[in-house]
Amino acid sequence: MAMAPGVELLSSSAPHRLVTFNGPGSKVSHMACEKEIWQKIGEGFVQEYYNQFDNTNRMGLGNLYSADACLTWEGSPFQGREAITGKLANLPFKRIKHIITEQDFQPTIDSCILIMVFGQLQVDDDPPMAFHQVFMLKNQNGAWACTNDVFRLGIHNIPV
Repeated sequence: MAMAPGVELLSSSAPHRLVTFNGPGSKVSHMACEKEIWQKIGEGFVQEYYNQFDNTNRMGLGNLYSADACLTWEGSPFQGREAITGKLANLPFKRIKHIITEQDFQPTIDSCILIMVFGQLQVDDDPPMAFHQVFMLKNQNGAWACTNDVFRLGIHNIPV
């Protein structure tokens, strides 16, 4: 991932390898047209996450999470990097493609970054489905890692 120097993100391509890019606390000029640094960090994470999800066997995704991270996948909870990696690597499809339509970022009062992603995904030969995913990133020992992740398909089976 090509990012500016500064703060690091846990890499999904190798266990505990760090990818460097700017983060809060970096001395960055804030001109009117320049994005906030937490937005750049969020965009970098989203790009790395979905690139790895769509183009690898997903085992490396676990390295983007902190050791004690929490994932809620369609209402089912998974605690810890190993459980999260197992869930993501064993999803029942061969191919997936995410199309991100919107992504929103917020800094939190405790120096984390909240990310909300909206989009569509297509698995194998199924029709595209809407999805929503929320991430919380935290800087731990100079590296950004996902501490919380909530995923839901945008399917509503509401009786009429």
